[in-house]
Amino acid sequence: MIRLPHIPVSQATLEVAISLIALAFKMQTEAPEALDLSKESQDTLDLYGIGNELTNDYGRSCLMARKLVENGVRFITVVSGGGTGDLMWDAHKDIEENHARVAQHTDQPVAALIKDLKRRGLLDSTLVLWGGEFVRSPEAQGGIGRDHHNLGFTMWMAGGGIKGGQVVGATDEIGLHAVERPYHFRDIHNTILHQLGLDQNKLTYPHMGRDERLTFLEGKLVRETI
Repeated sequence: MIRLPHIPVSQATLEVAISLIALAFKMQTEAPEALDLSKESQDTLDLYGIGNELTNDYGRSCLMARKLVENGVRFITVVSGGGTGDLMWDAHKDIEENHARVAQHTDQPVAALIKDLKRRGLLDSTLVLWGGEFVRSPEAQGGIGRDHHNLGFTMWMAGGGIKGGQVVGATDEIGLHAVERPYHFRDIHNTILHQLGLDQNKLTYPHMGRDERLTFLEGKLVRETI
């Protein structure tokens, strides 16, 4: 038998632990109702493509995202794609076949999510961001595939005070480099923080002798969008 050392726990630490346990219990008891789709109308299910083989899975995820927004969840991620190789947006072999196929799973549910949030009066207070860490190069890889590419690509935002219906910036004629009003990831991050009412500089904290912030270096605002 090993006798563990006695570690004193402060009252503040104990109160934090109790509050976290209470929060976890509340999440467990509230989650089933928040994620229950049985009370949704057939019109709503059809809007998201639920019941359609192509859109059923991602449609359910997007509809659950809307329900979580309604229930006050502050941050939600709806991931598209799963598995390996061409089951994801990972078009190293055949980009046209891959993207055309995978887009069939996402286009209707994503449009439905935005429409549903808007008609329920939730879009103005909900920022929707669609994007990833990189896209595909314009050069061929293995004939009809494409490699990872981070020098020029598009992300889009909707709701949350964003001005819709516009394109900010452009790539060159083959999509290799961002050449017109290019913005960095940290600029996107700063714009998101701004729309959430947060100042990137007030989130700065000292770490190993230097100041760190969520945007790493100071990000610019993408002012055309707000």
